[in-house]
Amino acid sequence: MTNQTAPASPDPGRFTRRIDELRSDLLGADPYVLAEKTKTTYHPLLEGRGDFRLALWERQMVVSFPEFVARDVTTQKVSGPMEQALLLYYFNISDGVPLARRWISFSELPNGKFYNQAFQGYTGRYLARAFENDQQSFEHAAKTLGGEAYSLGDVSFSFRALPCIPLMVVFWRGDDEFPSSIQILFDAAASHYLPTDAYAILGSTLTRRLAAAKEL
Repeated sequence: MTNQTAPASPDPGRFTRRIDELRSDLLGADPYVLAEKTKTTYHPLLEGRGDFRLALWERQMVVSFPEFVARDVTTQKVSGPMEQALLLYYFNISDGVPLARRWISFSELPNGKFYNQAFQGYTGRYLARAFENDQQSFEHAAKTLGGEAYSLGDVSFSFRALPCIPLMVVFWRGDDEFPSSIQILFDAAASHYLPTDAYAILGSTLTRRLAAAKEL
């Protein structure tokens, strides 16, 4: 078993400080239009009130309307600032553009080149050290998290963070000359649904979950 220090992750402070502003930006929004753009389900309750239902990773979430406060359906606990901000950005930015079904690297996201070296350090390079050349262990971890097998690299799996937010993790086996490598990819339409900062956090989250699932 290889002991790994948890990967350094992006600072969520700047991401979460805008929560109140993001809620204000959604005032007066049509919930049915939002549901269509975000591919969520809207349930009307009383006049002018309701909630959105969606999955965040594998967890079922409910987001109240018009307050836009998220909570876990199973536990009924209100989400922390990080999840609240992520979902608020999703509702603010989503414009309903269809997914491109084409995968791009973090460097191809808006302003991604500037942060790409850091992103690869706490995602792909960290995972490559954690799994080394153990493809079987990688497959086990990905399947444990409900990953869907794909046909990139030697083995790859896609994961759904939000209804319109897929992430791909690609594993290339190493050999005598080159070590194994792993990379997290995003749909080419990613910028239509979240800012680049949010994808950095999602990539870090998926990295941590895969590393933890290796031990299960």
